[in-house]
Amino acid sequence: MPDCRPPLASPSRPSHALPPGACDAHCHVFGPAAVFPYAEGRSYTPPDAPYEAMAALHARLGVERAVLVQANCHGADHGALLDALARSGGRYRGVALLGAHATGEEVARLHAAGVRAARFNFVPHLGGAPDPAVFDHVVKLIAPLGWHLCLHLDGAMLPGLLPRLTALPLPFVIDHMGRLKAADGLASPAMRAMLALAEVPQAWVKVSGIDRIASGRRPYAEGLPFVRALAEALPDRCLWGTDWPHPNVAGDMPDDGELVDLLFQACPDAALRRRILVDNPARLYGFEPPRER
Repeated sequence: MPDCRPPLASPSRPSHALPPGACDAHCHVFGPAAVFPYAEGRSYTPPDAPYEAMAALHARLGVERAVLVQANCHGADHGALLDALARSGGRYRGVALLGAHATGEEVARLHAAGVRAARFNFVPHLGGAPDPAVFDHVVKLIAPLGWHLCLHLDGAMLPGLLPRLTALPLPFVIDHMGRLKAADGLASPAMRAMLALAEVPQAWVKVSGIDRIASGRRPYAEGLPFVRALAEALPDRCLWGTDWPHPNVAGDMPDDGELVDLLFQACPDAALRRRILVDNPARLYGFEPPRER
C-alpha cells in the first residue's frame, strides 16, 4: 500500500505563460506498479504517478520539456523512466540511479535512450552518503559520455563535500536548493555555501523544492528570497523543476500551477527566467532550440 500522498488531482493553471521550450528539470514517474513494480527494500511506496499523468500536468502548465529523475522507490530498474523517455518523442531527458554493478554497456544503453546524468542521494532518509568507491565507479563510467551528477544533499553537508566535488571531471547539480531551511535565513552557513557555488564553474543548482525549504504551508512565500538569490548568483547554471508528484511531502501538497507563478515572483526579469527555464536546461541536457509559438 502507498505510504505517501498523491499529487493534487486538479492543480491550478498558472497565471503566467511559460516561454517556448520551458523545461521542468526535476520530476518523476512512479509505476504504474502493475507494469513497473517498485523495488524491494524501498524506503517509501508512492501511489502510481505514470507517464500519462505527468504529460497531462505538463500540458496544463505549458511545459514542453522535462528531466525525469529516477526515483529511489524504483531502485536500479529504469523501466518506467525509459518508457516515459521513449513516449516523449525526444522532449524528455533522464537521470539514472547507478550502483556498484553498473556497466559501460548499461550506461551506453541509457545514453541512447536519453539519459544524461546519474543521481546520488546523501540524505539520511534515502540511505545516506554513497560508498566512495561506488561514487568513483559511476563517475568513471559516465564522464566519457558528457553526463553530469545530480546530488540530493543537505546544504550543511556542502562545505565538507566541496573539495571532492570540485575535483570531479564533470559538472554536478545540487537538487532542491540543497534542502535549505528558510527559517535559518539567507545568512545561514548552508545558504552561504550554496551561493559560493557561483565561483565553482562546474556547479549547477535546481531551484526546485521550494515547499521543502519553506514552512510546508502554501504559498511558500518565505522560500522566494532563496530562489531569487540563487537565480541571481548562478544565472547561467540554474534550473527549475516542479518535483512532481512531490514524494514524501510533509506539509501542504504543492499546487504545480502556483509553483510556476512563484518562479515569476522570484524572477520578475523575463531574460533571467528564459535562461532558467529554456537556455540552461537546453545546454546541460542537449535539447534542440525551441520552436517559436
